[in-house]
Amino acid sequence: MEKHNIYQKELPHRAVTVYVYLADRTNRQGECWPAISTIARDLKLSPSTVRRALRDLRKAGVIESEQRYRDNGGKSSLLYKLDAQ
Repeated sequence: MEKHNIYQKELPHRAVTVYVYLADRTNRQGECWPAISTIARDLKLSPSTVRRALRDLRKAGVIESEQRYRDNGGKSSLLYKLDAQ
């Protein structure tokens, strides 16, 4: 993924806040997988605000997300891939 300067994007403050949160939690491959409820709790935002922020970030092309699944086929948290690494 191409590297972006998040502060030069026309993004709402909620999206920048969530991006910084995710960037702080990525591994060496630029990936992390916190649950939306965890992000919301930690940032003191509503889950719907976090979802809107994630949608903003995907639309701007600064993150990608991929659904993860448990061994039994049930959905797990999303895997987020950032370009900040």
